[in-house]
Amino acid sequence: MTDIITENQFVTFRVKEELYGINVNNTKEILEIPEITKVPGMSDLVRGVINIRGSVVPVLDLKMKFGFENTEFTQDAVIIVTEIAREDEMISIGLIVDAARDVVTLEDGQIEPPPKMGISKDNNYLSGMGKVDDRFIIILDIDRILSDEELDVIKHTEE
Repeated sequence: MTDIITENQFVTFRVKEELYGINVNNTKEILEIPEITKVPGMSDLVRGVINIRGSVVPVLDLKMKFGFENTEFTQDAVIIVTEIAREDEMISIGLIVDAARDVVTLEDGQIEPPPKMGISKDNNYLSGMGKVDDRFIIILDIDRILSDEELDVIKHTEE
């Protein structure tokens, strides 16, 4: 019964002026920005690593992933710690976003596929568009947010 309840629940957050959401089942926690350790030779997309209860967690800047300048660490900026499923393993990553919002529940009729026109092929991590009142929530498939090459870089960071 719990899976049915959380299936269409999304943690929402802001990147620039847009509202995004990821499934609540993929979200482990939301943190204020801690000290981030930069690792030499790391991809620009990865801002560094953080220590969460003794585990090394790479931190990805979603603004940079989406082609914008890196995120400024304002009072509202947070890290959403998520898990990505790849090849029978779960990989923890932190996502830097401008601000966390709410958890919203969307009915199936409130979610539409992403637009087919004007979106590049490498945006296959867009899983839908949620409609709440007069606003759209861009729903991300967190398991597809990183390409295989980007994920390889992140996995090497954890090691």
